[in-house]
Amino acid sequence: MLGRIATLLRGGPEAEPQQKHERVQVATCCLLLEVAHADKELHDLEEQTIRDLLAHQFDLDDEMISELIDYARGELDASLDLYQFTREINAHFSVEEKYEVMESVWRIIYADGILNRYENALARQIITLLRLDQRKAIDLKVKILDENR
Repeated sequence: MLGRIATLLRGGPEAEPQQKHERVQVATCCLLLEVAHADKELHDLEEQTIRDLLAHQFDLDDEMISELIDYARGELDASLDLYQFTREINAHFSVEEKYEVMESVWRIIYADGILNRYENALARQIITLLRLDQRKAIDLKVKILDENR
């Protein structure tokens, strides 16, 4: 899988459907990892939440999730911003799917029970980059917060 993933984010519009799907997986994983690291600490619960969300969203087994996370970490290290990742999501996800990504972002933020200013700023940036309605995105935040009480 890593051999195929190596060219994913560099693939053009003529990429095969499987490559497009894998690029979206990488982009989504990168966003989730960035959110998990926003407070400079990766809690075990945050990492498990990412794994659970990826398994649910993309129907991946543990080995594929581990490879995806390892590859996404490298992509994040090499990236300058989140635009390249949100561009992939915007290009291939429906509005409903983008709200699912945003819900995942809030789940990771609240996995440790605390919203700090860095996480909040990053969440707002992602809302903007995914071109989501601010009110609906905040409604998702409240939903996740209520579930964690």
